[in-house]
Amino acid sequence: MQFLKKDGVGPTTKARGDAGEDEALAYLQARGMRLLQRNYRTPGRGGGEIDLIMQALDGTVVFVEVRKRSRTDHGGAAASIGHIKQRRIIFAAQHYLLRWRRLPAVRFDVVAIEAAGPLWLQGAFDAG
Repeated sequence: MQFLKKDGVGPTTKARGDAGEDEALAYLQARGMRLLQRNYRTPGRGGGEIDLIMQALDGTVVFVEVRKRSRTDHGGAAASIGHIKQRRIIFAAQHYLLRWRRLPAVRFDVVAIEAAGPLWLQGAFDAG
């Protein structure tokens, strides 16, 4: 079921975002990645959220931000992840990893859903 905007025209931003996450998840799974968690949120206000937490074949835990933009001006989907958004993702990743006894190797990726298909940017940013 696709949700419509209040004016009844077109899907909501949430519905478009969910569809983008579905596309990114299928894309990553087809490349051997295993889903650990989807839409992980830290408790409280002002925390972070991670679209997909995946695990690579080598055991690396990959925190994935999915971006879907219909327009390519201002750099397109991949360029829309600024410093503040990165910090929130890193905060959420640190919170998620608190439950792990042994810290795994980690990576921060971006999957940009573009008109030509998904663009997977591995190691798009780091926690440093």
